[in-house]
Amino acid sequence: MTPKNNGGMLSDLFFFIPRLQNRRGIALLVTLAVITVIVALSIELHKQKRLAVLSSAESRNQVTLNYMADSGIHIAMAMLIRDRIDSELDSIQEDWAQPEKRNELLADFPFDEGSLEVSISDERGRIQVNALVALPGHEFNPLQFHIWDRLFGFVKKMDETLSDLDHIAIINSVKDWMDTGDDETITGLTGAESDYYESLDPPYSCRNGPVDHLGELFRIKGITTSLMSGTDNANDLMAYLSVNGATAIAQGSYTFDGMININTAPLPVLAALLPEEFEAYAQDLFDYRIEKSDDQYVNSLTESKWYKHVPGLEELDLQADLITAASDLFRIVATATLQEKQRRITALVQRETGKESGKWGCRILRWQID
Repeated sequence: MTPKNNGGMLSDLFFFIPRLQNRRGIALLVTLAVITVIVALSIELHKQKRLAVLSSAESRNQVTLNYMADSGIHIAMAMLIRDRIDSELDSIQEDWAQPEKRNELLADFPFDEGSLEVSISDERGRIQVNALVALPGHEFNPLQFHIWDRLFGFVKKMDETLSDLDHIAIINSVKDWMDTGDDETITGLTGAESDYYESLDPPYSCRNGPVDHLGELFRIKGITTSLMSGTDNANDLMAYLSVNGATAIAQGSYTFDGMININTAPLPVLAALLPEEFEAYAQDLFDYRIEKSDDQYVNSLTESKWYKHVPGLEELDLQADLITAASDLFRIVATATLQEKQRRITALVQRETGKESGKWGCRILRWQID
């Protein structure tokens, strides 16, 4: 039997130990690498899951905000329908025009989270832009010209930065923008037809028809944001104007009667309605409508010529085809708030009776989401 070579065995053992240590080192490095990858994947998966949760929560909040604002529009429409059933007239003394009354109604429809605000304004309380021209045609509507003239006159007195404004030039340009004539003959010396607008950069054509939306006014010569918004929005001309109120007179043909609801018109519009000799009484007229005693309105607005009861206006006679006390067009703004996010919906609605049912309802003419 051959004796074992112990020296050789020890030599093999000492050779194996470093190799084993190397393998253990590699295994450790592989393990650390795998752990690093697993941790990185876990962090990424956690991040994606968190983003998915946040995205899901954000989507849920957006959907909730939409439904909240949408419900505000329909609550306001229900209020307007109920008002028409109860009364044929419309005024700022009615529930739909009172913020506290609207809030009382909204309180009957609580939300688990968030809040909802709703405003309702009468489009008939504004000046109809498209009534300035006797459409279809190219002549001024004289009554409407005087209303525009007095509106600018009132605003210029309230905003001294506009004191040098040639507002007649503005009115002439608005008229030329809408009238059906499109030739080189402009209104006065300051109007503008297509040849002026086509010389701009970029060029565009004159409308030669009714203004479609208030933003279109900024395309008209002389009209600027500062002019329409006033100083620090003190006199927001845009709030006193409307492009709505069309009445169909034939297939594809419309007219605008320009009648203003004296019961809902804001102060500058009331001032524009008054002849020059009575313009100083605009504030008195405004105050008469809102005068209260023990939270009750003192003065009734149901008489067709209630304005004659205002001291100093006994001799005033407003033309019957200039004013009204009933409205059919309303602007509703519903603002929903949830977790510092907001969604606002503005709807223009027309109150009318259904052709088949004969019952009062509101038809949505425009719907804008901000």
